[in-house]
Amino acid sequence: MADMTPLFRRSGARAPQERLVTLIRKPGCHLCDDAQIVIEKVCADLGVPWEQKDITEDRQLHDEYWEQIPVVLVDGEQHTFWRVNEDRLRRALTD
Repeated sequence: MADMTPLFRRSGARAPQERLVTLIRKPGCHLCDDAQIVIEKVCADLGVPWEQKDITEDRQLHDEYWEQIPVVLVDGEQHTFWRVNEDRLRRALTD
């Protein structure tokens, strides 16, 4: 059967491969490691790509997020910081 037409998709909903999760972290951060575990699991389950950026290598990220790391962005918008809730991230990626 062919792909469903856009008529049957929720308006504004994007396919998983069109989403992007970004983890902004720093080396030696245990909260960052915990966040990465959640992100890896949720993104693998949903087929969503993800990336990580080192806050110590990007002055702009450092200035904006230093006191909040780890920070998670979904499609470039801040989703959360410090602790990542698996259910909340999953909802953000499927709604």
